[in-house]
Amino acid sequence: MADVARHAGVSGQTVSRVANGHSSVIDSTRDRVLHSMRALGYRPNQAARALRSGRFRNIGVLMFTLSSFGNMRTLEAIAVFAAQAGYSITLVPVEHPTQKDVSVALERLLDQAVDGIVIVIEAHIIDQADVDLPPGLPVVVIDSAAREDYPVVDTDQAQGARLATQHLLELGHETVWHVAGPESSYSASRRELSWRTTVEAASRPAPPVFRGDWSTASGYEIGLQIARMPEITAVFAANDQMALGVLRALHESGRAVPADVSVVGFDDMPEADSFWPPLTTIRQSFDVVGRRGIEILLAEIEDEQTGPGMTLVPTELVVRGSAGPAGADLATR
Repeated sequence: MADVARHAGVSGQTVSRVANGHSSVIDSTRDRVLHSMRALGYRPNQAARALRSGRFRNIGVLMFTLSSFGNMRTLEAIAVFAAQAGYSITLVPVEHPTQKDVSVALERLLDQAVDGIVIVIEAHIIDQADVDLPPGLPVVVIDSAAREDYPVVDTDQAQGARLATQHLLELGHETVWHVAGPESSYSASRRELSWRTTVEAASRPAPPVFRGDWSTASGYEIGLQIARMPEITAVFAANDQMALGVLRALHESGRAVPADVSVVGFDDMPEADSFWPPLTTIRQSFDVVGRRGIEILLAEIEDEQTGPGMTLVPTELVVRGSAGPAGADLATR
């Protein structure tokens, strides 16, 4: 820093102000200092700055499963908005959503010198009292159950499932069958409960649930069962990947979509409009979820007391070609 100051003909304090992004340096002086930094190959010592400020400019991310579309989109948004705020991220994946694995992952993350943690584990394990989140460290939970002691940001799962189910009922279907996600999933539980509540509120019977694991393969196996049940005319799948599997099974079994069976998904994957037929689905705003999570966490890091609470991001029904009116011969099916 002293070399840069001599090269630029300014004080060491001015170099420090430029290096730390202070706005109290006039543009011409700032440009001269930045030119000297480049000429001398100077880079601020991040470790020293962290020791001085008590900030590492690093956010930890704890995430279960990197294979799901929603998690990867959320992670992308977290990384982008953290970078825009001048923070890097350290990702620690959780192999299994168990108390032991979550606790071990938290310990690993705390060893990485982070200013705060974003937890993206959409499983009920985070609800459990024996999962000890670090006291005194800013934490935001995304896509999981509402911990009363931490801020939570999530898609409005109940609203999305209600929109999907109501759409199918308004098309004249007697009831709506549901392809649910795994029981361990918070999102799957919320969507299933909202589907059931919506069907029963319309005085329609709530059929037995088909249980998948979010994968296209599980949707395909369930779709083969659905194809053998002529009484099924409307299906709400808890994500687009399972909906895709259902569509394939119905096509292979000779049941037309939407003439024989209407199908609605959840997520609005980029490929959803290229399914055949194009998939009617629920759009989640993963970028908004990631941005709000980072905004709340950074406010906590900056000692702006946001407090615990739930932030819900609205969903949107996207109507395409996979859902249509119930057939005129519905009563004879």
